[in-house]
Amino acid sequence: MHPSKPLNLFFILTVMIRLCFADLPSFREAPAFRNGRECPQTTWSSLDKEIHNPSIIHIAMTLDTAYLRGSVAGVFSVLHHATCPENIVFHFVTTHRHGAKLTRAITSTFPYLNFHLYYFNTNLVKGKISSSIRRALDQPLNYARMYLADLLPAGVQRIIYFDSDLIVVDDVINLWSINLRSHVLGAPEYCHANFTNYFTSKFWSNPAFSASFKGRPRNPCYFNTGVMVIDLWKWREGKYTEKLENWMRIQKRYRIYELGSLPPFLLVFAGDVEGMEHRWNQHGLGGDNLEGLCRALHPGPVSLLHWSGKGKTWLRIDSKRPCPLDSLWAPYDLFRHPSLFSNS
Repeated sequence: MHPSKPLNLFFILTVMIRLCFADLPSFREAPAFRNGRECPQTTWSSLDKEIHNPSIIHIAMTLDTAYLRGSVAGVFSVLHHATCPENIVFHFVTTHRHGAKLTRAITSTFPYLNFHLYYFNTNLVKGKISSSIRRALDQPLNYARMYLADLLPAGVQRIIYFDSDLIVVDDVINLWSINLRSHVLGAPEYCHANFTNYFTSKFWSNPAFSASFKGRPRNPCYFNTGVMVIDLWKWREGKYTEKLENWMRIQKRYRIYELGSLPPFLLVFAGDVEGMEHRWNQHGLGGDNLEGLCRALHPGPVSLLHWSGKGKTWLRIDSKRPCPLDSLWAPYDLFRHPSLFSNS
């Protein structure tokens, strides 16, 4: 037997093992972000079930393996621009499949981060999801935002929900502090968009469906569900998860829309949303849902950049085909390009 053959076999097995366990990217450790002198000294515990502390900012995001790099950049951007980063609590929602590995990734990247992890039962939506125009929109975790009121402790009255493909370039306290007034949900609205395009002809031709928008405080307008401020106490009181689920069941039977988890939110909330400045969701930077072509910023100031659409900035950067605005995301990318055979 040639003496090099056992070595070659060992080498091949080592490479195969590393490839099997290298499904999660590796990240550089983020610096510790500390509060400014003007920040109130306060703490929050998930055991405070009925106590709302307005000095604590609660942010919810989903975690999965495909979008982890985007989630890490998003968290880093929030902390980087926050005046009181130690007063921010992140609530991450994931599935049991990769929960332990994702937790280790967040802990090693942000050793000082105050966060809690919640497991989403995907069986809640698997029988209700209809296929859409893009496979990524059909993932059960994409619907977890509908269940935040059930997942988070009762003491969390208000939550900011962020998608995993955005960065914040402003102090998040300015978003947290908006007055929702009597509304359950706040988000930037885009009333110039053709609202009828978000639903099929079956929806508009059925008076029982199209009449659902009548009686709203205002005309219904499109809003993007990747950035929302939600009053969870009012959500629970109004049983809004059940209302969203009902539209999902109707969709399963009648096929009244094509865009995943967005249309149910429009059906339940459009026309009854607390509008926010457009600066808080410069969305669509990932292009449309089919081609994902480069896009420019909307006119006006920017506090948050959102790569909604098919094109994700980290994939463009890795493929050496970035769009011009992807350079604004890159400084928040903590991804470490490891050598496969490095021992470090």
